[in-house]
Amino acid sequence: MNEVESIESRHPTLDTIKFEVIRNLMHAFVEEMAAALARSAYSTNIKTRRDHSCTFFDAKGKMVDQASDQPSHLGALVFSVPAVLKEYGVENLEPGDGILVNDAHRGLVHLNDVCLISPVHYQGEVFGYVANAAHHVDIGGRAPGSIAMTTDIFQEGIIVPGVKFVKRGEIDKDMLKWFTANVRGKKESAGDLRAQVASNKLGIRRIAEILDKYGVDVVNTAIEQLHEYTERRVRHEFQKFPDGVFEGDAYVDDDGITDEPVCIKAKVVIKKGDVTVDLTGSDPQHRGPMNCTFAMTYSAAMYPIRALLPSDLPMNDGFYRMIKVIAPKGTVVDCNYPSAVVGGWEVAQKTVEAVLRALSKAMPDRVPAETKKTILHIAFGGVDPRSKEYYVFLETCGGGFGGRPTKDGVDAVQVALQNAENSPIEELEVGYPVLILRYELLPDSEGAGKFRGGLGLRRDYRFRDHEANVTILADTAKFPARGIFGGRDGRVARYLLNPEGENFKDVGSKSTFYTSPTDIVSMQTPGGGGYGDPFERDPEAVLDDVRCEKVSLDRAREVYGVVINPENWTVDIQETSKLRKTG
Repeated sequence: MNEVESIESRHPTLDTIKFEVIRNLMHAFVEEMAAALARSAYSTNIKTRRDHSCTFFDAKGKMVDQASDQPSHLGALVFSVPAVLKEYGVENLEPGDGILVNDAHRGLVHLNDVCLISPVHYQGEVFGYVANAAHHVDIGGRAPGSIAMTTDIFQEGIIVPGVKFVKRGEIDKDMLKWFTANVRGKKESAGDLRAQVASNKLGIRRIAEILDKYGVDVVNTAIEQLHEYTERRVRHEFQKFPDGVFEGDAYVDDDGITDEPVCIKAKVVIKKGDVTVDLTGSDPQHRGPMNCTFAMTYSAAMYPIRALLPSDLPMNDGFYRMIKVIAPKGTVVDCNYPSAVVGGWEVAQKTVEAVLRALSKAMPDRVPAETKKTILHIAFGGVDPRSKEYYVFLETCGGGFGGRPTKDGVDAVQVALQNAENSPIEELEVGYPVLILRYELLPDSEGAGKFRGGLGLRRDYRFRDHEANVTILADTAKFPARGIFGGRDGRVARYLLNPEGENFKDVGSKSTFYTSPTDIVSMQTPGGGGYGDPFERDPEAVLDDVRCEKVSLDRAREVYGVVINPENWTVDIQETSKLRKTG
């Protein structure tokens, strides 16, 4: 028996085998819910990029399990589900009902993230709840994709405060008609909503099957045991953390309305196994959309700490109760209603980096350099010349992950809170009137280091035979991904119109504009920061990067101190040694 298992439980427990079987059954069905949602959805954002999450809560509103999808949704659902249930009233829910909500100020992320909460009735009683959140490609508002430089939440789209969208297993047709009338991409929106309903119905069936086999008392015991098991494991891991107060910060380029940067400060306090993340000192809420609700901030603050824990640790109330997050009201990390929040993703990404920067001082051998630090949203819409119907598309792009203590950063990934997948060019070009002219890694964009940062990417769009309305909501064009322990910063991002053409324009990281059929929009994303002194990098690793066209010959010499003979692709060991000694 190990130290974790030896800690006495506060409740009756099941034998280990039965407990493991039931907890894995519960995890399996939330993963199945997520898979069903992706397979049933209409929009590329959900079916391909998997920008959704599924969860199961007990009758008290405590999270029991969650699928491994969007970290930002999952921390938010911890707050939104209990809040909506309390406001709506459990007594007003019947079997088969489903409550729809997207109000960020009721514990969610932003209006595009539409949540459906369904009660699980068993033998006449509410046993628990299943919930999912899915990023709808459009929710109305000022611009296609519902991302724009807004100054209040009313400009960002329709607000659903928590209404009964599903009644006794059937979608309310009037509600569906109202919802889809207010968004771009009516067909996709309706299909995604139906997929969310189907996902919850599947979850309800699977819970009933577990209850039929094991009974209510046994499953409730397993749930309590799971919460305690997770709490004990987290506490055990936290006791390995060094005591101290560690500080970090990060900056958003600007708030989308003014040129003023947005500052996020983090203080991580570790004391005898207790962990507190204190964001006091972060900027007051901004006029533009770079603001976070507390739920989003909580997700961002707990994410890097979760990343330091064992990968097999279950995610449930037992984990969430172990981390205290302080975010002063009226700031960018807990904004007041009705502040704009669609850009809160950028603040959340910087919150992740600020916490990681603090943790790097506590555990330098476990924390990477900064990542691309931005979600990299691009959305566009217009009238499809093929069908004559209005279309809308939204995606996020990858960038460089930070160099790690023992490995390079990964190239062109969607990391941290993002955790989304790539939009395949073929699917995009078939479904929408757009051509992807370039999709490639950006050479020399990495933050140099003993372990270099990952490369950014370049993705160029041209809109076929029509005028498109384009919005970019991104960042890291002014403040690069910082290296640590002697590592260099990654290259900043560039967001360009006609990058090699006569009508060249730097449109910046936050802008809405129209394009003609000949215009090219170029997303050139940031590289990750480097870890350690570049002169300590293995020359053979530098040679590999040069041969793969990730690093140029000049950069190999000037930044890494590695001299390469391009005729036979070998490292000149003597010249390299001499160059590194002279600096």
